[in-house]
Amino acid sequence: MLQTLYLILGIFSLALGILGIFLPVLPTTPLILLAAYFFARSSKRLHQWLLNHPRFGQAIRHWEEKRAISKKAKAVSIIMLNLSILVSIFFFVEVFYVELLLAGIAIGVSIYLLNLPVIK
Repeated sequence: MLQTLYLILGIFSLALGILGIFLPVLPTTPLILLAAYFFARSSKRLHQWLLNHPRFGQAIRHWEEKRAISKKAKAVSIIMLNLSILVSIFFFVEVFYVELLLAGIAIGVSIYLLNLPVIK
């Protein structure tokens, strides 16, 4: 039962990650890494498919082996995160407390990303 749940969550994460390629508000890399996590626990075939994927495989291997990301992925993640949150704050959110929450999330996640090791 748990294996089936992980498979469904993996497929869902992968689908959202692929959508994130085209929609800047969805973070592609974390969703693909999440899919790899779920597939590692539910489907060795799908996990291997992701590890060998020409676009996602290298990032997943770096994360699984060294818990590190590329310098480019780190920079793009931080820029896109902060850009999308700033757009949300200035154009979509009108409640001050929600704006503060979004700013806090942006700061917290940016600090986390800045502290991740970089693949040399």
